[in-house]
Amino acid sequence: YLVESGGGLVQPGGSLKLSCKGSEDTFEYYAIGWFRQAPGKEREGISCVSIRGSATNYDGRFTISRDAAKSTVYLQMNSLKSEDTGIYYCAATSSCWNHFPNPDSFRSWGQGTQVTVSS
Repeated sequence: YLVESGGGLVQPGGSLKLSCKGSEDTFEYYAIGWFRQAPGKEREGISCVSIRGSATNYDGRFTISRDAAKSTVYLQMNSLKSEDTGIYYCAATSSCWNHFPNPDSFRSWGQGTQVTVSS
């Protein structure tokens, strides 16, 4: 399973960098997506990175990247807004192209990391 970290409390306009760490097998064979679940809302896809590092971003403020040597995928979040508040999850899929942003097509969900954007 994947393990997220890096969440916390940040002021509007600030930045955070989330990490998603898994096993070597997971990162060798699967694409990784980041999702956000805001209070009372459905889980929504933010970004996905393929096995080869090709990124699909739904928000220009966020940048996904992967470091195969560390079996880690990162989500750099800039210019954060209050509506970015939520629990952020990473999960694995066979293909971003075929499956992102449908969360039902992802597996190995982590426990999530809380991001709160507030002054």
